[in-house]
Amino acid sequence: MRVIGLMSGTSYDAIDAGAADLSLVGDSLVLRPLGLVSEAYDEALREALTAALPPGTTSMAEVCRLDTRIGRAFAAVAVRADRDLCGGRAELIASHGQTVHHWAEDGQVHGTLQLGQPAWIAEATGLPVVADFRPRDIAAGGQGAPLVSLVDVLWLRGRPGTPVALNLGGIANLTAPDGTAFDTGPGCALIDAAARGFSGGELSYDVDGALAGRGTVHEPLLDRLLEEPYYALPAPKTTGKELFHLGHLRDALAGVGTLPAEDVVATLTMLTARTVADAVRALGASEVIASGGGTRNPVLMAMLGQRLPGVALRTSDALGLPSAAKEAYAFAVLGFLTAHGLPGTVPTATGAREARVLGSITPGRDGLRLPPPAGERPVRLVLE
Repeated sequence: MRVIGLMSGTSYDAIDAGAADLSLVGDSLVLRPLGLVSEAYDEALREALTAALPPGTTSMAEVCRLDTRIGRAFAAVAVRADRDLCGGRAELIASHGQTVHHWAEDGQVHGTLQLGQPAWIAEATGLPVVADFRPRDIAAGGQGAPLVSLVDVLWLRGRPGTPVALNLGGIANLTAPDGTAFDTGPGCALIDAAARGFSGGELSYDVDGALAGRGTVHEPLLDRLLEEPYYALPAPKTTGKELFHLGHLRDALAGVGTLPAEDVVATLTMLTARTVADAVRALGASEVIASGGGTRNPVLMAMLGQRLPGVALRTSDALGLPSAAKEAYAFAVLGFLTAHGLPGTVPTATGAREARVLGSITPGRDGLRLPPPAGERPVRLVLE
């Protein structure tokens, strides 16, 4: 089955569409990558989304407008991916949407909201769309994240030692082969917020780690940031920009005085490296396989490597899974599993009572035609 996975992460810089040919062969899920296309949000939509997210406020009218505008943007990327990657022969769309709120209190998640109305995608492509993946896991007592943990567990199985998958998006998360998975804290979220704030909006992130590379880590600021209680919570745990946003940084800066922009960004980069490295060591990892936008920040990757002596650090590209496309492929897998009636979660990763079939399905132009339900769920992921 040719499936297109659509994804925009917590950095909300672009919509990624990864197309894959997926099939069940014995106890294996075979994934043949077909490629990736990516489209940045147009500036007006990005600004509207930024204004609506914490620490900003919004209205139900604006939520409605964003749901439609994001849905149309996802639909346009899906049409392009079907044409350019699948030759017009895609059979299913799996859309993560854009997370705008993750309701977590006292270690428990009560709800989550992803915008990007799937009806626009189904109407534009004529294909069925699986969307709204996270709420079912939350209803079953889980955190609703990290959902890519299922793909990571299947993919890591059989590798020597204790490999750990790391995603360095706006929020960083880890997955171990035993199904342990959790958000470690900010990946690039605070770095991006600082880059935008100090540049007056001219920069959306620290390009090539240039700001951090010119700065010096300010230890008192780092210590204040590390006092955040989230880091001490046990897994499973998830977080988001509801906590790690510009206001969080301003609160920490209030106690240390005025610092050069470069020093602040260097300190935030070290914060990510340190919190990720601490979590990796706690898992006893022998190898870290990283993906996500943060892997393109050489200063962050260097800091992380320095804090993990003796642990192999490589990107997923080196193992045949393009880092930039990994999450899009992961949601293509989750959509494929849903279409075949198979669970898409690992209860040890999310904390749910049991694994659940995820998502809601919007029929395509020809109605809802799903493949026959599969039997046993796969135990490994094979890349072709």
